[in-house]
Amino acid sequence: MNTLLQVATNEPHFPFAATAVLGLGFVAAVTIGSIAWYNSKRPAGWEGKERPDIVPNVDK
Repeated sequence: MNTLLQVATNEPHFPFAATAVLGLGFVAAVTIGSIAWYNSKRPAGWEGKERPDIVPNVDK
């Protein structure tokens, strides 16, 4: 019974690592997607407004 506890505690932390990678990937996808979306068009009501400073200009 004691060996079962030792095996359980020696397992790698795969669920934590997978969750961290998925979380960082989601944040990166949202950030890159937001920049691309702002560079492609203006949201409704923002047609005459200036581009936010955080969003880089991309030449077509």
